[in-house]
Amino acid sequence: MLIAAILRAKGPEVVSVAPEETVARLLTELARHNIGAVVVAEDDTLVGIVSERDVVRHLERRGPEVLSAPVSDIMTADVVTCTPDDSVEEVSERMTVRRFRHVPVTSEGRLAGIVSIGDLVKSRLRVLENDRAQLEAYIHGR
Repeated sequence: MLIAAILRAKGPEVVSVAPEETVARLLTELARHNIGAVVVAEDDTLVGIVSERDVVRHLERRGPEVLSAPVSDIMTADVVTCTPDDSVEEVSERMTVRRFRHVPVTSEGRLAGIVSIGDLVKSRLRVLENDRAQLEAYIHGR
């Protein structure tokens, strides 16, 4: 299964913030959308990603003043991305090895969506369920 199939099912919507937005504003977006990471974009160009974990780590190091800092101070600028043509298995492996839970999807240099580890697990479970159903149908001659 390809990442494109996941994007077709969940849609291309990506919540983003500008690098100059405050960490407090970022937290508002995370809560409002009930998500764990936000893409940092400038003029529709991906410049970073920031997760709940990033906020927690920086809160512990810097204290509550980090809430008024710009998102660019805590974001990951070296973003690992994937394309719609990448397989779910490849992206799952990258996420597991690199220990992150969200990957922006880019196509022709533009942001095309975002996938989470939850999205990938759901798609893999659907494939397994479909395989099981096909095996049962074959065994029972349906």
